[in-house]
Amino acid sequence: MKILVIEDNESVCAMIEMFFLKEGMEGEFVNDGLKGYEAYKRGNWDLMIVDWMLPGMDGVSLCRKVRQEGSEIPIIMLTAKDSESDQVLGLEMGADDYVTKPFSPLTLMARIKAVTRRYHKQDNSDVGTSHLKINKDTREVSLDGKPVTNLTPKEFDLLLLFVQHPRQVFTREQLLERVWGYQYYGDERTVDVHIKRLRKKLGSVDQPFFHTVWGVGYKFDESVDVHEG
Repeated sequence: MKILVIEDNESVCAMIEMFFLKEGMEGEFVNDGLKGYEAYKRGNWDLMIVDWMLPGMDGVSLCRKVRQEGSEIPIIMLTAKDSESDQVLGLEMGADDYVTKPFSPLTLMARIKAVTRRYHKQDNSDVGTSHLKINKDTREVSLDGKPVTNLTPKEFDLLLLFVQHPRQVFTREQLLERVWGYQYYGDERTVDVHIKRLRKKLGSVDQPFFHTVWGVGYKFDESVDVHEG
C-alpha cells in the first residue's frame, strides 16, 4: 500500500514511518501543503493522510481541492481541533475519517485499515443492489423485504424527498426548506445529523444510499431499486 503523508511535525512523521515499516506499508512524507498537493498529482496513491494545519496550503483546502478534481482517494485528516464543528467541516470537505492529536499509532493504523476496507467494498462491482420500498400513504418502509420501523417522521420525510428526486443534488438549505418548512430557522447541521441517522438505520456499508456531493450537499444513490407506493 502506497500512502502519502502530508504532515509538518517531524516527530509525528517518524512515529508513523516506524509503524508503516512494521505493517509493510510504503509511505512518502511531505511537510508542506502545496508540495503535498504536487506529490499527490505525481503519484498513484492508495491513501492520503493530511494534517489540518500546514504551511503553504492548509489540510482542509487541500482536501477540498482534491475532491473538486473528482478524486475518490481515501483521506484521513490529522487534527488537533477536537470540536464537533471542526470535525464536521473536515468531513464535509472530503475527508473520509479523522484522527485527533495526540493519537496512538495503533489507532491510526486501525483507521487506515477501516477506511481502506470501506473504499474497496464501495468500489466492488459485485456488490448486490438493495431493494427499497416506501409507501407515502402508510409511511411504511422496507429494505430487502425487511420492515424499517425506527424512522422518525422527519427521517421518513427526508427519505421520501430523496426517493422522489433520485438524480437531484440538494443543498442543506433546500432540504431544510423542503422537509422542515420555510418557517424553520434551524442550523444546517440538523440535515447532517438526520442524514447520518438515516445512513445508520438503513445501514449498509456496501450500499451508502446517500452520497455527499463535496461542497454542495447530498444526493440519493441512483443504483438503489426503489418501489414507491
